[in-house]
Amino acid sequence: MGGSLPNQAFDNLPNIYLVGPMGAGKTTVGRHLAEILGREFIDSDHEIERKTGATIPWIFEKEGERGFRQREQMVIHDLTHQKNLVVATGGGAVTQLPNRHALKSRGIVVYLYAPVEVQLQRTYRDKNRPLLQVENPRKKLQDLLQVRDPLYREVAHYIIDTHEGAARDLAYQILNELM
Repeated sequence: MGGSLPNQAFDNLPNIYLVGPMGAGKTTVGRHLAEILGREFIDSDHEIERKTGATIPWIFEKEGERGFRQREQMVIHDLTHQKNLVVATGGGAVTQLPNRHALKSRGIVVYLYAPVEVQLQRTYRDKNRPLLQVENPRKKLQDLLQVRDPLYREVAHYIIDTHEGAARDLAYQILNELM
C-alpha cells in the first residue's frame, strides 16, 4: 500500500485527532495518515511553538505546566474549528475538560496506546519533553499513564495499540477502523 487514496472517499470524514501518551507515535502515524488522506497534518505542540516563538521546554520553565496548558487549550480550540485536518495532540491535552469536549464533539478521536516500556524506549533520549526530565522517567510515565489512560479512553472513538507495526501500517489500520 502506498500513496494517497482518492480524496472523495474521505471527503465527508471530519477531522481526525490522535491522542495518547508521549512516545505512542501520534506525530509519525499522523503524518502518514494525513498523507494517505490528502489532508494537512498539524502537531498541536509544534503549533504552540510556532504561535509563541518559544519551545515547549521554555514555556514550561517560564510559565509552568499551567501556562502551557492554557496555550494548548487555545490552540486545540482553534484547530478543532478548522476542517480537513489530522491533528496529533500533546500527551496531556486530555487533562483539560474543554480539550476533551472539543476533540470528541468536533471530530474522530483515535487513542494511540503504547505501554510504558515502549514509551520509554521511544522517548529516553528526547530532551524536548519537560515532564521526563526527572530522576525516574519510567515511574513518571507510569504515573502519567495511570492518570491519563482513563481520559484517553473517555474521549476516544477508536483505540489502536501502537507497540507493534510500522507507522504507515498503523495509519492504514486506523483507516480500516473508520470504514
